[in-house]
Amino acid sequence: MLDDGELVARIREGDLDAFETLYRRYKDELYRTALAISRDRGAAEELLQDCFLRAYDHMDRVDGYASLRPWLHRIIVNLSYNWAAKRRLRLISIEDVFDRLLMVPRTSPERAFEREELLQVVDEALRSLSMRQRVVVVLFYLQGFSLAEIAYVLDCPVGTVKSRLHNARRVLRQELMADARISREAAFELLSS
Repeated sequence: MLDDGELVARIREGDLDAFETLYRRYKDELYRTALAISRDRGAAEELLQDCFLRAYDHMDRVDGYASLRPWLHRIIVNLSYNWAAKRRLRLISIEDVFDRLLMVPRTSPERAFEREELLQVVDEALRSLSMRQRVVVVLFYLQGFSLAEIAYVLDCPVGTVKSRLHNARRVLRQELMADARISREAAFELLSS
């Protein structure tokens, strides 16, 4: 399997198969990121296509030795921010974020009901975050990015990312602890990492 650097070199030479390989490698996680921001499947698909068009157009500017993952996420986040701003939408979380945060299995009907109720509680709490905080939560919990990678994607210092994540966790804990449908212990443990 070719690494990102080899793909970049081949794409620069006009190898469309290499670009297809790059697309298949990153399309799912980039789509999930766009969907987390837009909360619109059609928009997420368009944003994904725009992301890869921009990536192709700017392939000559990429460091051929670095992973393309953070660079591609920077493109998709910026495109998604612009899409949301044009529609004056607030960032809304998706169920994938809940699954990652909650890790609640779907086994029995009782569990399914508990899970749905917990998803509703967490969704309401996530709506209280600013767009910037929510993007950091999505990249950290859903995509598994490191703080340094998030800083690169958002083009801000690592300290800013730490601050946004810390403040997001604090707000989420407060919101969750105030909700009678979830125990205080569960609210605290949910985001204690």
